[in-house]
Amino acid sequence: MKTKLILILFCAASIWSCSNRKVAQIDLSGEWQFQTDPDDRGELEKWYNTDLQESVRLPGSMVENGKGNDITLETKWTGGIQNPEWYKDPNYAPYTDAENIRFPFWLQPDKKYTGAAWYQKTITIPANWEGKNIKLNLERPHWESKIWINGEYVGTQNSLATPHVYTVSALLKIGENTLTICIDNRIKEVDPGINSHSITDHTQSNWNGIVGDISLRAFNKIYIDDIQLFPDATNKNVTIKATLINSGNELQTSDLSAVASLKSTGTKNAAKSQSFELNPGENEIEMIYPLGEDALLWDEFNPNVYALTVNLKSGRESDSRTADFGLREFKPEDTRFVINGRPVFLRGTLECAIFPLTGYPPTQTDYWRKIYTAVKAHGLNHVRFHSWCPPKAAFEVADEMGVYLQVECSSWANQSTKLGSGLPIDKYIWDESKRIVKAYGNHPSFVMLAYGNEPGGPNYRDFLTEFVNYWKANDNRRVYTSAAGWPALPVNQYHDIPAPRIQGWGEQLNSIINGQAPKTDYDWTNKLPGDGIPVVSHEIGQWCVYPNFKEIEKYTGVLKAKNFELFQESLEAHNMGELADSFLLASGKIQALCYKADIEAALRTPGFAGFQLLDLHDFPGQGTALVGVLDPFWEEKGYISPEEYSRFCNQTVPLARLQKRIFNEGDSLLTDIEVAHFGEKPLEAINPLWKLKEEDKVIAEGTLGQQNIPVGNCIQLGKIAYEFQPENRPRKVTVEVSVGDFSNSWDLWVYPAQLSTISAEIIVINKLDKQTISALQNGAKVLLSTKKGSIKEGYGGEVGIGFSSIFWNTAWTNGQKPHTLGILCDPNHPALKEFPTEYHSNWQWWDAMSHSNALRLDVFSKPVQPIVRVIDDWVTNRPLGLLFEARVGKGKLLVSGVDLTTDLENRPEARQLKFSLEKYMAGDKFSPSDELSVKEIQEMFN
Repeated sequence: MKTKLILILFCAASIWSCSNRKVAQIDLSGEWQFQTDPDDRGELEKWYNTDLQESVRLPGSMVENGKGNDITLETKWTGGIQNPEWYKDPNYAPYTDAENIRFPFWLQPDKKYTGAAWYQKTITIPANWEGKNIKLNLERPHWESKIWINGEYVGTQNSLATPHVYTVSALLKIGENTLTICIDNRIKEVDPGINSHSITDHTQSNWNGIVGDISLRAFNKIYIDDIQLFPDATNKNVTIKATLINSGNELQTSDLSAVASLKSTGTKNAAKSQSFELNPGENEIEMIYPLGEDALLWDEFNPNVYALTVNLKSGRESDSRTADFGLREFKPEDTRFVINGRPVFLRGTLECAIFPLTGYPPTQTDYWRKIYTAVKAHGLNHVRFHSWCPPKAAFEVADEMGVYLQVECSSWANQSTKLGSGLPIDKYIWDESKRIVKAYGNHPSFVMLAYGNEPGGPNYRDFLTEFVNYWKANDNRRVYTSAAGWPALPVNQYHDIPAPRIQGWGEQLNSIINGQAPKTDYDWTNKLPGDGIPVVSHEIGQWCVYPNFKEIEKYTGVLKAKNFELFQESLEAHNMGELADSFLLASGKIQALCYKADIEAALRTPGFAGFQLLDLHDFPGQGTALVGVLDPFWEEKGYISPEEYSRFCNQTVPLARLQKRIFNEGDSLLTDIEVAHFGEKPLEAINPLWKLKEEDKVIAEGTLGQQNIPVGNCIQLGKIAYEFQPENRPRKVTVEVSVGDFSNSWDLWVYPAQLSTISAEIIVINKLDKQTISALQNGAKVLLSTKKGSIKEGYGGEVGIGFSSIFWNTAWTNGQKPHTLGILCDPNHPALKEFPTEYHSNWQWWDAMSHSNALRLDVFSKPVQPIVRVIDDWVTNRPLGLLFEARVGKGKLLVSGVDLTTDLENRPEARQLKFSLEKYMAGDKFSPSDELSVKEIQEMFN
């Protein structure tokens, strides 16, 4: 006998994700019995048949429950360590002892445990679940789970990205049952890579436990197992592909009807019906549902989310499932992406599984809303999940807020493993990618998928070619690339490669920002492969800032900033503890300046698809990489606001192609002005404005003429021409350009072309000879200008100075230069009166930093206070100066780490700085209080 089965699809106005459903459910959160199994005795001794001795609360991790081992020097970490005997390093050893281990390379958990841990709970199954299909749902275990019901083995799963779902009907009985789960967070058969952010201690921590939803769910004999929705933005419809399970023995007939409604308003479309026959077992059904000509599209400006609920009824039996989707088409077109036919430029940052309070990613929406709010406030529209995939809450909020996501398959197959060599990781990547797409594929925010990060191994290209081809052929809802970082395969729909940036790995002082005089007229046209495939630049930025020690008090959860404690103690040991806040603010200013240069170069590049920052917020691992203008909590540090940041990073950004930033009086400023505009629609009848300002005074202004601005970049707006008249004074001026509500600006410096001689009495030399020594001892004034490379190691010669701040961090780049974080000075010091400056580095310091030595200030018999200080790496915390003064005998000496004697006709900044110092030395304010001997000065030089 055939039973008529009615299957109704409609869109619900409530906020339900793809995995939500109207189904009988038992919440398993609360107290569980618990026991660790460091010696792997549990299975041999059948712990699933015994009572465990301790208790914990789930959802949660072991460390949240106070379980695990204390941190020691012998603690085994998941993640590569550049220097395994770090505690012997003279930079760390004085500040670490066995009673207070402070690991310097990442945040330190309160407890640490890697291995098997057992969780057990008595559960009661109600009588009305008799004959039901019952599933156990573990939203996010970490990592491998093994399940026993009443002592009988159920199975094992090891996804790092998606819920572990077990069918447990056959082993459960009405009444009391014992559920036992073994969670193992070790790398076992499958090695995704020890530095993968899905597992590594560098970021979220390699925790043990279960978080998110933990429940039993009961389904009738006929139920909905999965829904995948494939929107067609061109034809305004959605293809519904549903998997239905008929666990009975009879063929069933189904009438299927669908109704769509927009979640924001609840507005419903007309219904459509279709009939199906359901065979016993698994059935795939498909139906095209029209959304109507007035259907709303999804994108960053209009995040219109639809919800589709499937109701299944057969007599007294029923099931329900809801899936969210957005009507959108995201695809490559020429060398960039389009969404719904409009060009889009990805302005992205990374999320590297950094959650200091819990040590694991949040499964509720509140914190994801905080993250994406910060992202959008800084003008970004994109987030890349580096070698991991977030929980469903991250997709739900991104859908709601209009954020484009790149998701990766839980792997960084490098260092400890390799891809495409027949290792278990190969199958794991295939399985994980399919799990991710099934679990989260309906979310409109999920627009990009990569295997993971920076693969290794001799055969990874072949493996990834097959990977990309498979997904291109099987799911058109997003675009696919081989990997983040490399390789740029011909099959890729986009490349995610590192070349387009102003500082690359290993470039040190030869990069654009450190090796070329300040300008803004370059772009990345010559750094692109030229194969017609869109390029998103990989992990640009990586510019460091000094630690914010006030941040330490924020770490109230399971991960502590013991690394910051170590760095703070080091700073205090070097007698600079009072400078911590000043170091943060001054280094933060140059960090922001470096990010501005990086981002603007990307926006100037024709046909470019976008960038991914590393990072908008700090990365606490890999040596402590303080690369964010926000801290790990996505909160401001105090030196740049979202409003300031979004002037150069936004949907619309005015841009200037400046050939230089330093001018002599009499020179002309002649610069092309353009705009990158990736807004919702073209800008019509816009009259761009420009101003040239000195502080708050406008010295020139004009318009570029009324014009219409299409969506795109490299849109020419006009030119600014202005001649700097002789005023015989140095000054900073600012070019500001406004396009509608969007403004951007660039600092320039203007110096007199001719400078008068200050005083013949001032002796300017490169090294102390006998004649100068004699003059000093008899009361002369001496400006000692060192030539680059002339200072000994141990006296500052070992310090690599460049203009930019540190790239990533010195502990993890094997000491790549630069080693410093800009300057700190009192801009009102009389020595700098003729060299206008802020308290921090700006572009007028590029020449000085590129022709200088760092001068150690702690090598002398007495403390020396510098006029200009160089901010050292937080690992070494050396007191460094660029300029300092001292009495020597009866004379007065000013020592410049900057070369102020070479090629001055082509170095206007050096010429002006030398003039400012000499003018100071000629006056009565030049009165050094520190006293040094001739020998101490001579000892500095090679």
